[in-house]
Parts: sequence; C-alpha cells; structure tokens
Amino acid sequence: MPELGPLGRGDPRQLGPFRLTGRIGEGGQGVVYLGESDAGESAAVKLLHVKFSGDLTARSRFARELKAAERVASFCTARVIAADLDGDTPYIASEYIEGPSLRETVEATGPLSGSKLERLAVGTATALTAIHHAGIVHRDFKPDNVLMAADGPRVVDFGIARILDSTGTITSRAVGTPAYMAPEQISGGEVGPPADVFAWGSTVAFAATGSAPFGGNSIAVVLNRVLNHEVDVSGLPEPLRGVVRSCLHKSPGARPSADQILLRLLGHAEAVGASTAVLSQGAELAGRETIASAWTGRGGTRDAGSAGSVVPPAPEAGALAEEAPSRRPRRGRWLAAAVAVMVLAGGGALAARQWGPGLASVSPGATRQASTPGRTPDTPPAFSSVVDKAARTHKLTIAMRNLVPGIALSDGGEWHGFEVEVGAYIAKQLGVPRSGITYQASSMTERVSLLNSGAADLVIATYPINDNNQVTFAGPYYTAHVDVLVRDGDPYTKVADLEGRKMCSPGSSMSTGIVQDAVKVRLVVADTYADCMNMLRAGKVDAVPGDDLLLAGFANRESIRYKVLGARLTDERYAVAVKKGDSRTCKTVRAAIAQMYEDGTVKTLLEKYFGKVGFDPETTRPAPVSCG
Repeated sequence: MPELGPLGRGDPRQLGPFRLTGRIGEGGQGVVYLGESDAGESAAVKLLHVKFSGDLTARSRFARELKAAERVASFCTARVIAADLDGDTPYIASEYIEGPSLRETVEATGPLSGSKLERLAVGTATALTAIHHAGIVHRDFKPDNVLMAADGPRVVDFGIARILDSTGTITSRAVGTPAYMAPEQISGGEVGPPADVFAWGSTVAFAATGSAPFGGNSIAVVLNRVLNHEVDVSGLPEPLRGVVRSCLHKSPGARPSADQILLRLLGHAEAVGASTAVLSQGAELAGRETIASAWTGRGGTRDAGSAGSVVPPAPEAGALAEEAPSRRPRRGRWLAAAVAVMVLAGGGALAARQWGPGLASVSPGATRQASTPGRTPDTPPAFSSVVDKAARTHKLTIAMRNLVPGIALSDGGEWHGFEVEVGAYIAKQLGVPRSGITYQASSMTERVSLLNSGAADLVIATYPINDNNQVTFAGPYYTAHVDVLVRDGDPYTKVADLEGRKMCSPGSSMSTGIVQDAVKVRLVVADTYADCMNMLRAGKVDAVPGDDLLLAGFANRESIRYKVLGARLTDERYAVAVKKGDSRTCKTVRAAIAQMYEDGTVKTLLEKYFGKVGFDPETTRPAPVSCG
C-alpha cells in the first residue's frame, strides 16, 4: 500500500465536495488524492493532469474510465461517489480501499496457502465474473491491482479497461504488464475476456508460489515464456490446480470463462452461467476471516456433478481452516472494490461444499438442512438470510400493495404490474422461479411485522426510503415524483397553468398538499384514485395529483389519452425492504437491481405498463444506498 504523501504547493485543497488531505499516487493520466467528504467518507479522488485538461482525446479517455467503473457493480470495484468531467479540473472520486496489494503482501510475508489462498482465488474469480458480466475487459489484471482489504481481496484499476464492442472482443495494441499478459495480447490478436482469465491464472500462480509464472530478467525473455513455455502448477491444491492450468492455455478458446472458474471453485455444475446468487456466495466466502478448507485434504470425496470439485465431510465442532487470523477485526461495511456480494446458486445441481457454519452441503436433487442442536424434522428450518432460504428452497414470499393498476394488482390470484415484475426479476437472480414466488397483499402498517416474523421475505410496495423505518432498504429500484395527471390535449404544460382549476383530492393523499404548495387550485374531494379518474374522464376536475408512476398506471388502462405533466415536485426513492440487519440479502437485491437497469429490463417494463400515457419515466438507475 503506497504511503500517503503530503500535498504539494500546486495541489488543490478541494475537489467538488471532497477536502483533499494527501497524495496517494500519480500515473500517466493524473494524480490520485485522498479526500474526505463532509460526511466523513474517505475517497480516492483522481484528477486529470492539467496538461490534458484541454485535450478532448484525454477527456474522452477519462470519461471512458468513468463509464467502465460505473458499469461494474459497486461490489466489484471501488464505488464511484462523485465525478465532474466537464469543469476546469475534471475528476473521479471513488471509495478509498485500505490494504496492501497482493504483490506487497507476498513480498512481505511470502506465498499464500490454505484459507488465504482460497479466499484470494474465490474473491478475485468473483470479481472477474462480475466485471465480465458488465461487458468490461479489465486488460491489466495483475497482483498490483488486487488489494488485500480487511474483509477480502478487491480488484481495482480500470484505467485501461474498455467496453466490449458488439462482437464481444477488442482488437488493440498490447497493453498491460508483460508478465501477466496473455499470448494474444503480445501477438496482436483479439483481446477479450479470455485475456483476463489468463492474467487471473498467472496472478493466482504468483500468489501461491511467490514468483511470476513467466518472469525473466528482460522483457524479451518474459514475452518468449508467455508465448512458448508452460507453467508448473503441481504445487497448487485441487481444484485450484486444474483451474489455473486450464486458464493458462495458450489458445484463448480453450480457456474457461470467468463464470466457469467461479462455478468450479465453488463446486457448482457448469451447465449455466454464474447467477447473482453464485456471485454472492463467492463474495461471502472471500470476505470471511476463516473458512473450512475444502482444498487441503480432509478426506473429502469428489462429486461427479462438478468437475474437479471436492466435497469434504462436515468439520467437527470447532474445526476451522489452518489459518484463523485475528490481528485485524472485520469492519462492519464493505469497501466495495472487487467482489460481488450475493449468495449461493440458483438452478442446476448444487455440488456444494461445507465451507463453514451457515452453508450446508447440497447434493444434486436434494435440499439438505445442516443439523442444528434441538431441531426436529418438523421444525421449520432457520436460515441465516433470505438469500440462503432462496438458494435452499427456491421459494420466496414477496409482500406487495394491491389494487394499484400497472404497479401491483391481483386479478383472480394472478398478479400483474411493474413492481410485480421487479419482484420476479430479483427472485430469478436469487435462483427462485416464478412458480416459487408467493405474492402477498399487505398494508403499510403490516410491512415491518411481516419481515420480522418471516411471513414475508421481501417487501416491494412503492416503499420510500427513510431513516426511521425498522427495515433494511435495498436499492432503490425506481425514483418516482409527485406530479399531476391531466387529459392529453388540455392546455396545461406546467403546474402554474392549473392556477384556479379544479383538482381532485384522493383520500388522505399527501401529494395534494405538495401540489398546493406549488399552485393554488380548487380541491374536489374523492375517496379513491378510481373516483378521481372517473371525475377526470368526465371533465369534473382538471387534474389528479400523485406519484407519477401511480398516475401513469391508472391512466394506462383508460380508453382516452392522458399525460403526466412532468412537474416532478419531489423525488421518491422506492426500495425493496428486507428484515433489518440482513445486509447479505440487501447487497444481493441491490446487485439485481443494477443488472435490471443494465440489461434494459426496467425500460422494457416501463413501456409495457405505462406506454399508452404521455409520461417521461426515469430510466437511469438511482444512486444506490448503503446496506449498512
């Protein structure tokens, strides 16, 4: 870990909301400073060199770096906190990760083995999988870009990462560090995800041996070895030995994908790609201070359902891996940087291993609960988190609002709507099919008790984020706004146009007062939104106030056209609620929401349920909140 240097005479003291306290380092593009926000959050603030400030190409490259960092979920790289690429001093601020690099660690204490090596392999494979899921090729994966944080390894530095083009590959000059470059990078071939896989294999081999696998006393020697020499991996434990050997194949097409690497290391079948839940399991295991070793020979047996994986017997009480480091207490929060935080896989045969307390071995075709003292076969199983339950049972109960067209509406037991689809998408990422979801209507007053009792696993019910509710919020999954609905064709283009007009006031809706603060209207009281829609259709009122998503949902089912005015009087961040303290589920759900925006699902759902209304919905993912 580089020592923090003092600020120089020409260094800025403030960038955006960050007070700069020292220099972390300097590279070809800019200087990286340690900054602190008003809230006390530390950040690594990268400032583009002054000599590039007027260079459009350099700014474009800087913007590409930002885009790459934003596309990878926050649990894989340092979360981007703030950025300004248009001002006189363009910068990117991301979470500051405290910890030495893998290279520094190995040089100081020697090669890794046992649980430390397992954590490194699983954590970095999890990171690489998440990076590739975002369509990113790292292009400079090496020991210097793996930071050994207190709660697990983190993969960093996307300075030369580039977004995949439509063919899924990138052709470019050889960039990277020679000892960890793939043969195709040297020979000028197509550089895509397999190059990262090769670099991952080289990095893990370095960690296990203490020497660069293709090291030499000159660049020419190094390049020749990368192209022509094989690496001796006989000293690595299985299944890591076989995985690393396959990653170092000279032909890109013969290497496994990052998904396959992670699935093999975790003992899962490789029939499908690594789901969000698998990434969560990888991050969970990589972040543990101790894990029951599955690679060091405890008499385990090979499972036919998973190539090369070892299914060890359950450890005796108190049995842990060889190493149980206690010198550094775990910090209560993730310093997002390399590892996706999700949980055990959904779908397919789970050839799982007993990594330690809380993760039961599951053989293909069975769901076996780990034995618990005092538990009888008739006792409902206890799960450490909702993601654990989803992985083992493939079932979830999701509490919803009801009678809200376009959002959540039960029709003869069949649920439809935007939030219903959001729930189904999240469930799928947890390994739960639609047939395993139970939707349950709930009122606002029931939500906390439903989660605390386990009667509901998630609440997706236009639930605004607040600091006073006794739940943990994941997301948000959408930002709504208080607005007004009018008939399409009426002469209203802004809120001020409704001055003196009639506006329906549905029940005890708080949106009425918010609109009244913006414009003076004449109120017409109604019991429900359905009554307000009847009045608007008949011309008895000129507008209906409310959450713009709700207004569009009611209007979308009408035979005449309506429009949401676009006033956007408030921001309402709607989140998924989970039982308070279940940060594991929170992180998994948050990642699923990120993927939902990334793959265009949100945009598709908004068009499906609100497309008939003159409505400009939010299609950009809201800034995520901390899982605490």
